[in-house]
Amino acid sequence: MLVAAAVCPHPPLLFPELAGAAAVELDGLRAACAAALRALREARPEAVVVVGGASHAGTYGPHAAGSLAPWGADVVVGTGEPVLPLSLTAGRWLLGREGMTASAFHAVPFDAPEEECARLGARLATEHDRVALLVMADGSARLTEKSPGYLDPRALPYDAAIVEALGRGEVPVLDPGQAEELWVQGRAALRVLAGAGGPPEGLAGKVLYADAPYGVGYFVASLVS
Repeated sequence: MLVAAAVCPHPPLLFPELAGAAAVELDGLRAACAAALRALREARPEAVVVVGGASHAGTYGPHAAGSLAPWGADVVVGTGEPVLPLSLTAGRWLLGREGMTASAFHAVPFDAPEEECARLGARLATEHDRVALLVMADGSARLTEKSPGYLDPRALPYDAAIVEALGRGEVPVLDPGQAEELWVQGRAALRVLAGAGGPPEGLAGKVLYADAPYGVGYFVASLVS
């Protein structure tokens, strides 16, 4: 059963090695991610599973690593073969900062259909008696004129709906087509979380961070039973 979840973003600039002198600009985001992971640990799960979006599906063991080389830093996160996509590399890095480990990493395609996300979430929730998910999910990259995808007026309410739902311990229904149009990389991972369910009484949600410092929606949430 799913007993807790943390939702965090995975921008390359989350890593101080890539942010350089601008690293302090995301100190608040890193602190919020750390708080969400501490809440995850306090739920006393038997297993922590990391889920994140990627170009292709993939399942990786606890020793898999990720590299920041594609983003210009000679940094490897983990001690195994660097095979993890960015979202899962960020998840592994966040866990390591808190002295935590994952039992597995799952990459879900950005365009994965709802049924596939729901099946994966349901399966992950039943693999152990007490499961916690670390869900790596970015919001829209079309929130402002300086965003990577330029401004789309639909982006702000789209991200706001996600943040509001997470604050209630829920995940909204997210249209795959619209997510692609709004450059939302976290849609599939969030729907895996929805498929995982939780205890009958639900999970209590708390949003710890919600901002768009570089025109991309970043939000951090803690959901616990």
